[in-house]
Amino acid sequence: MESVTGAPARRVLAAPVLWRGSYASACQVLAAVKRRLTYQVSTYRAYRRMVSRRARLASHLMVELESYQLLMSGAPDVSAACRLVYPPSCVVPLRELLGVVGSYQWRLRGVHVPALDARIHPHYGVFAPTRQEYVSLVAAAPVPALDVAFDVGTGTGVLAALLARRGFAQVVATDTSPQAVACARDNVDRLGLSQVSVLATDLFPPGRASLVVCNPPWLPGTPRTLLDSAIYDQGMLRRFLAGLPDHLAPGGEGWLVLSDIAELFGLRTRADLLGMIADAGLQVVDRLDTRPQHRIRGSLAKVRAAEVVSLWRLRP
Repeated sequence: MESVTGAPARRVLAAPVLWRGSYASACQVLAAVKRRLTYQVSTYRAYRRMVSRRARLASHLMVELESYQLLMSGAPDVSAACRLVYPPSCVVPLRELLGVVGSYQWRLRGVHVPALDARIHPHYGVFAPTRQEYVSLVAAAPVPALDVAFDVGTGTGVLAALLARRGFAQVVATDTSPQAVACARDNVDRLGLSQVSVLATDLFPPGRASLVVCNPPWLPGTPRTLLDSAIYDQGMLRRFLAGLPDHLAPGGEGWLVLSDIAELFGLRTRADLLGMIADAGLQVVDRLDTRPQHRIRGSLAKVRAAEVVSLWRLRP
């Protein structure tokens, strides 16, 4: 691993540990691991190595569930959250369990989306729409027609719901993740949007649409966790662009929602993106830009402060 200054340090081999002490002590140990393995880095690749190593080591701290309850003194009641994810009795990483419990609170409360004037309820393993600049872009862009729209890679279903609220007669949302499909269906049912259907399929549904929207993962890379699949792109961007012309109705548009964070981190160039668009036989009709409104923290805050999120309007 690396030292707190980022310099190489002696490698430590860690084995899983089943914690039998108190819940408070276990959380203190986990926090100490995070502090010990957090240091300043200057590149995105170094940052991801740091996060990966920290997560790998932290996941060795295991806790036991019996009848969905933690077998630890002073532990809170986690049964409601655990019933949605785990079997009744099992051993799980405390770090993961805390994520499950936190996600359950998001699911109960929901995330308020001003553009919808409603709350979206994310499920565990589905990226929550806490960053809403991309939602605002989809709310503001001029639509080509109000008949059929596709939302490719829908996640929580927030963009599909927004398109329905904008007046589309039919919206088809797709995702390959079972968690995302269940989550999107739950949200459109909560909102009473009968014109929205959610399909478990890869990228495009059958047929053509006047508008096809896609908000793919913004960073090229390999996902290592369930939530990583909403952050790291293994080729979805290129496949979406390549398949878009065959799924647009005459006069239709594709909306690609994408941050330039990959360009700022040196993982992709603007020329690479424009090349993919041109190779797919597409032209850029317009581009709407906005800057993130959330507070930026962490080692790469100075780089991320320059981030721009764009909605690219594309036509064949």
